[in-house]
Amino acid sequence: MEIPALQGPTIEKGLLTMEKRLPLREEHKTLRIGVPRETSNEERRVALDPSGVSTLVANGHQVYVERDAGAQAHFSDAEYSEAGADIVADAAELYAASNLIAKVGPPSGEELTYLQEKQILISALHLGGTRADLLDHLMRLGITGIGFEFIRDPDGTYPIVRMMHEIMGSMAVQVAARYLESDGGGKGIMLGGISGVPPATVVILGAGVVGEWAARTALGYGAHVIVLDTDLSALRALEHYLDRRVTTAMATPQYTRQAIASADVVIGAMVASGHRSPILATEDMIAEMRDGSVVVDAVIDQGGCIETSRPTTLSEPVFRQHGVIHYCVPNMPSNAARTATYALTNVLVPYLIQIGEAGSINEALWRNEGLRSGTYVYRRHLTKKSLAALFGMPHRDIELLIASGI
Repeated sequence: MEIPALQGPTIEKGLLTMEKRLPLREEHKTLRIGVPRETSNEERRVALDPSGVSTLVANGHQVYVERDAGAQAHFSDAEYSEAGADIVADAAELYAASNLIAKVGPPSGEELTYLQEKQILISALHLGGTRADLLDHLMRLGITGIGFEFIRDPDGTYPIVRMMHEIMGSMAVQVAARYLESDGGGKGIMLGGISGVPPATVVILGAGVVGEWAARTALGYGAHVIVLDTDLSALRALEHYLDRRVTTAMATPQYTRQAIASADVVIGAMVASGHRSPILATEDMIAEMRDGSVVVDAVIDQGGCIETSRPTTLSEPVFRQHGVIHYCVPNMPSNAARTATYALTNVLVPYLIQIGEAGSINEALWRNEGLRSGTYVYRRHLTKKSLAALFGMPHRDIELLIASGI
């Protein structure tokens, strides 16, 4: 409409803009996202950093962060509050207020009692320590459980797994270098050697992402690197990526035994997506290593690929067996908690936004292949064949469940 506009002593006609707030798309749903403080297994990471919270709040979602949830990753409550999160006093209050829980480790102990019916749970599942009773509990509550280990994008990559595996591979070599030193109980040698003194030999079992990043880091130290795998194409690809600076061999029992016997460090990096890691190094192979050598089983959270491995903790990370130092911490990236939290946030936030934009978890799973492949329990059904086989439980196809609306 036309209105008079004062321009000094004269009056001119102008147009009055009629502004109004644009509504969110009809299907958009506001999520109430809970980020609890991790309490199990000495976990120091947190599922979302403050910048991730800010992005979610800007997209119309409510985010609840438990007091001190980010403290061990050096994110303060004040930072989360400034990003738009509501800081809640305890886990019970947080779970009660949220319809989606984003956390690092699977719920355990008292956390299980806080879960609400039909909540969405996004976390790691840790296949090496998963129990049937946890799955039963989630199914009884009708929870939609989405596991980091299973989320797979259309190009076949596992984005969260890849992020964590890059960290694990690099850290495995850093850890090994520390324990090879005399005050770490090791042989008192350097990974890279010096002029006139040969470098240490690092044997990596597995040519996947963990193995690749372990090899990159070990080469950076100057070590002699041998990578073994049962997949020739994976070995060929690794040689290509690293410009043939590594020695590769098929992981036959003969080659594996010979390589391990000559190794100063053995790094377990063999994974099978969605399954327990296969054993590549047997106890008698490890027994042939020299005293003070180091084993780092970087995939112990998937069950480990070295027979002598057993889970350790960040407070007691190593044990000796056959004179060999074993480091088998399941949540290894927790020791780089801030870096790992940034990495996790980068991958998680787009998925959370997509769930909100879909309007319902059912629609989100239908639209998004990554989330759908990541779902292991849905509407009181187990949806992962690998878990069903592991525990002797029945399972239902996730696509059929979604399509049928069961």
